[in-house]
Amino acid sequence: MIELSWPQVSARRLERQGLTAPAGGTPADVVSAMCGAHAQVMSAAELSVGSRLDGVTRSGVRHALWDERSLVKTHGPRGTVHLLAARDLPMWVGTMSRLPAGHQASPDGVRLTAAQTDQVIEAIRTVLDGRELTIEELSDAVVGVTGSWAGDLVMPGFQTMWPRWRQAMATAAHQGAFVFGPARGRRVTYTSLPDGFEPVDGRAELLRRYLTAYGPATPGQFAQWLGAPKAWAARLFESADLEEVRFEGAPAWVVAGDTGVPDGPPEGVRLLPYFDAYVVAGRPRELLYPGEAAARALAGGQAGNFPVLLVDGTVAGVWHQRRSGRKIRVTVEPLRPLSRARLSELDEQVARAGAILEGEPELTIGPVTVGAHA
Repeated sequence: MIELSWPQVSARRLERQGLTAPAGGTPADVVSAMCGAHAQVMSAAELSVGSRLDGVTRSGVRHALWDERSLVKTHGPRGTVHLLAARDLPMWVGTMSRLPAGHQASPDGVRLTAAQTDQVIEAIRTVLDGRELTIEELSDAVVGVTGSWAGDLVMPGFQTMWPRWRQAMATAAHQGAFVFGPARGRRVTYTSLPDGFEPVDGRAELLRRYLTAYGPATPGQFAQWLGAPKAWAARLFESADLEEVRFEGAPAWVVAGDTGVPDGPPEGVRLLPYFDAYVVAGRPRELLYPGEAAARALAGGQAGNFPVLLVDGTVAGVWHQRRSGRKIRVTVEPLRPLSRARLSELDEQVARAGAILEGEPELTIGPVTVGAHA
C-alpha cells in the first residue's frame, strides 16, 4: 500500500489548487477545481479565485458571475453560500437534493415540518419564476402563497428576527428552487434557474472531484466537508472506484490510480482569505494548523474564521485587511519570525492581493486585534 506524508499531500493540494503557481483557464475552471469558493464574504471569494489565476481581479470574477454567468452564487456545501461553476450546477443540485435530511436544530414551535418545508420550496420556485426579488419581496411573496405561519418572526438572525420560512433557504437552493441574482444597489436579489435546467445524479462525480482536489481523505472528512451523514458518505465511498493509501500512517482514499505527488515539498508564502477552500477542506487539522496555529487561527476547531498566513503549506499566522476607498491596510501576524526571503515573499503576496482587490495595499506586521470572522 502506498504511503503518503503530510508534506507530499500538502504539496499535491497546493498544486491542484493553483496555489503553487497560478493556474491557467478561467474563474469557472478554478472554482470547479476548488469544488466551490465560499462566498458569504464576496471580497474573500474574489480573492480566493483571483489568487489562483494570473491577472484576474475582482472585476474579472464579477464579470464571470453577473455578465458571463459562467459562475453562479448559491448555497453549496454545508448549506453555506458559495460560488460554483454554472456548468457544474446540475451536478451540485443533483447531489445536494439527494442528501438525507439532516438534524433540525430549531426547537419545537419554530421548526418547519417536512410538509411546510415542501410548501415553502414550491412557493419560492413559483414566485421567482423569471423574476429577481429582494429578500423582503421574496418573503412577502412566499407568505402570500403559503400562509401567515410562514411569516412568523421566530428565527434569530443578525440582531433581528427572521420569518419562519427562511429555515428552508439552503434546502430550497439545494433543490434548485433559486440562485442569487445581481444586486439591486446594496440589496441582494434571488432569481430562478434557467429554463430547461435539469439536475443529474452527480454524487460519484462530486466525490471524484473532491478527492482529486483534497485527497487522500476519509468518508468522515468528506461528510463533514459536504454537510452529509457519515453513513451516507461511507456507502458512497464503497460504491466508488477508489484506492486506499496510508496517509501519515492512517487509512485514507484517493481516486483509483491518482497517487501522484509533486517532486518536492510545499514551498512559499500565501495569504488566504476567510473560508478559503484549501483550509476548509484541508484535513487533518492538526497537520494543517500545527502547534500554536490551532489556538490562534481556529475557532472552536472550525477553519476559515480567520484569514491565514500560509508558509510551506501550513498555517503560520493570521492576517486582516481593512479597506477605505482604494487604501487597503493589511496587518499580518506571523506566529514565528520570518526570514528576509519570507518577508520579501510576503510583500509580493500583499501586492498581489491589492491588485486582485483593485486597491493600494499597505502592510503592517504586528498583532491582529480583531476576532474571528470580523
